[in-house]
Amino acid sequence: MTRVMVRYKVKPEQVARNEELVRAVYGELHRNGPAGLRYATFKLPDGVTFVHLADHDGAGSPLTGLAAFKAFQAGLRERCDEPPVLSELSEIGSFAW
Repeated sequence: MTRVMVRYKVKPEQVARNEELVRAVYGELHRNGPAGLRYATFKLPDGVTFVHLADHDGAGSPLTGLAAFKAFQAGLRERCDEPPVLSELSEIGSFAW
């Protein structure tokens, strides 16, 4: 099982666009329902920092094959004030996750 967290900060004028692209990813996920994937996206109280959590079985993430995810990634660096930082997570404990 692979668990990762990605955190980045977008430019204030890019928040709505980023949210639109993220919602498109979830739309495709709901239509396709890839097995073995748990995925969540959060916006922090500053209004410009986003955190994505992904938990999936196997070596490759099912996200990378989605057209909406590719569209989301395509301009991400240009939308950002602080680029994405990916961290692999090691579980200490969890409840209902």
